Amino acid sequence: MVQGMPQTTGGFARLRSLWRVRTYVRPYAAQMVAVAVAALLGGGAGIVIPLVTKAVIDGPIAHGDRPGLLPLSLLALGLGTAEALLTFVRRWSQSSAALGVEAAMRSDLYRHLQRLPVSFHDRWQSGQLLSRAVTDLGFIRRFIGFGVIFMVVNALTFLTVAVLLVRLYLPLGLVVLGSALPVVWLSARFQRQYISVSRRVQDQLGDLTTLVEESATGIRVIKAFGRRGLVGERFGRSARRLHDSAMESVRLRAHFWAVLDLIPSLTLAVVLCVGMLAVARGSLSLGGLIAFMSLELLLVWPVEALGWLLANGQEAATAAERVYEVLDTRPAIVDRPGAAALARARGHLRFDQVGFCYPGAARPVLHDVTLDVRPGETLALVGVTGSGKTTLASLVPRLYDVSEGRITLDGHDLRDLRLSSLRGHVAAAFEEPILFSASVRENLLLGAPGASDDAIAEALAVARAEFVLDLPWGLDTRIGEQGLSLSGGQRQRLALARAVIARPRVLVLDDPLSALDVHTEALVEAALARVLHGTTGLVVVHRPSTLALADRVALLQGGTVAAVGTHSELLASVPAYRAILSQEAGTPGLGRPRQPGETGARAS
Repeated sequence: MVQGMPQTTGGFARLRSLWRVRTYVRPYAAQMVAVAVAALLGGGAGIVIPLVTKAVIDGPIAHGDRPGLLPLSLLALGLGTAEALLTFVRRWSQSSAALGVEAAMRSDLYRHLQRLPVSFHDRWQSGQLLSRAVTDLGFIRRFIGFGVIFMVVNALTFLTVAVLLVRLYLPLGLVVLGSALPVVWLSARFQRQYISVSRRVQDQLGDLTTLVEESATGIRVIKAFGRRGLVGERFGRSARRLHDSAMESVRLRAHFWAVLDLIPSLTLAVVLCVGMLAVARGSLSLGGLIAFMSLELLLVWPVEALGWLLANGQEAATAAERVYEVLDTRPAIVDRPGAAALARARGHLRFDQVGFCYPGAARPVLHDVTLDVRPGETLALVGVTGSGKTTLASLVPRLYDVSEGRITLDGHDLRDLRLSSLRGHVAAAFEEPILFSASVRENLLLGAPGASDDAIAEALAVARAEFVLDLPWGLDTRIGEQGLSLSGGQRQRLALARAVIARPRVLVLDDPLSALDVHTEALVEAALARVLHGTTGLVVVHRPSTLALADRVALLQGGTVAAVGTHSELLASVPAYRAILSQEAGTPGLGRPRQPGETGARAS
């Protein structure tokens, strides 16, 4: 389990979580009622058949009334046919309703995950979220589609049959009712033991899913370092833990079901022996005994199914608890009441005494950051690793919210702007390019869904990403999960094209050229310089050559701004700035004039 994830709660909390699922069932109330009615009528038809059998044996057969057999035989045939048709209606309706509930819950869960802030996803394993969206919702679907209906139907069947048995022959009826007492006791004991096991199995399944996902996405690293054995051992340990927990749940179910199977068998043996004596004494007719035994056999399935229903119900309750752990997490970054849309931004970005601390961290990453980025200006952020450059850039599109101070765009606090409006004016490209298992076109249009082919071509030219036109199907070529079919530089150029395609008023670039060769980097810088003309830019610089894009430079030290000026000014007057640049000796632009043909920092 990941630190920060909710801990296991009690059984009542799980039942409350499962009860909350009723809001998703409500739209299918008519279908669920039809399922219940079909199940009850089908069960009723099955109950009546033994009574018809009694009437046949004690009536026409006992008295040799052959003509009287026909109507009773037709009645039994009709009841059997009705039971089969009602079973078909029940299964069809319950499957449709259960699948609808599952689809609605999965859609809501996915939408909610999109609304939750980056800080939430920082704390949670992706495998835990995946197991909730797939496996846990499957448990809930099975319970709604089968368990909840048959819990009710089996309970009513037991009560109805018990009443009929008591009316047929009181002593034997009391024997059957008495057999329910150990079933109730065993069920309560099973529930107590199964609660913790089912939660542990589902949590460990999420952990294992995380390992599989990380191994798949990191396969190049694993192979490059020859660590297949290491990750295999790690997977084996996690799989063994899951196996052991699953086997514990199997043992619990097996023991419980074995006893449940034994109780009806013993009860049937007692009924047979006592019933035969009653028939011999004349206190019970032969037809009555056969009907009694047939009705008692109808109780075998409800009792045997009780174990599966209880296990399924507990798994569904645990699954509902796990799903609502996510759904109950309130998005921390939302539109404030009265948040406004910014029709046309000029791009004046200001940081006013900004501070930020990651959730659970002991010390803030940023404090007392004050910067003024004028419209159309490009500001480079320079500092050693851990100085807060990337964090500061992440605050602009509100991937995180400031802990102190405020950031304004054209004088408006970012928190007073609608998220859709803010992110319509701000675009970002990160050092680690994230691409999706989709076509090149679909990846590009994430930045501007309505962009024309001309806009796509222009963005590709800026990012020097025209290589996509040579792919087998051009822009419609699927590039595979996370773009792993492309090189690092190609992925980075596509991510940059996605950021610039919408021509945002504010462009946040987190060292977007780190994977490019020197020649391609110079070409991209020249094209970006044209794009940034008239666009406010915030560029996180890890390589000094990227300073070519900047009008001014802000030096971050210890989470705050230590100096602001042009590249030349800081190089001449700030020793810490020179020290940072000198750490990359030999890189173009580090304390030496660029050679003819090289692009220098715009303000230097």
